[in-house]
Amino acid sequence: MVNSPHETVAAVVDPELLVITIEELGVLRSVTTDDSGRVTVTITPTYSGCPAMDVIRADIQAALGAAGYPDAEVRTVLNPAWTTDWISDEGREKLAAAGIAPPGRTVRLALSVRCPRCGSPDTEQLSRFGSTACKALWRCRACREPFDAIKAL
Repeated sequence: MVNSPHETVAAVVDPELLVITIEELGVLRSVTTDDSGRVTVTITPTYSGCPAMDVIRADIQAALGAAGYPDAEVRTVLNPAWTTDWISDEGREKLAAAGIAPPGRTVRLALSVRCPRCGSPDTEQLSRFGSTACKALWRCRACREPFDAIKAL
């Protein structure tokens, strides 16, 4: 059975957060197909200078081509701006399972984040910048493990 264009694109993995898809991350905004069969995919970057967007566009094109949809356009829209509230519940669970603290649902001043390993709120930020620009480096004071946390936007 051939996947629909939406199912195909929804399965594309984020190149910086390899444990979740671009749909779970909230980067995928829409997938439409016109009467001629042309697929249009709309994506929104996590921030306007995200270096992963070129890879995401190429991965979308490759996935659609392999699934039999070679005539596709990938559009990038910046408005409305992406927010961490767009990360799905499944995406948040996958991030936590991979040792990356997902952001809270609402944007607020966070004095700490819960440790994704032991659940303790007794954490400290070691660096505003983690392994990628959209993450910060934290450490749990309870279990002493370091972890990345997605920055709330």
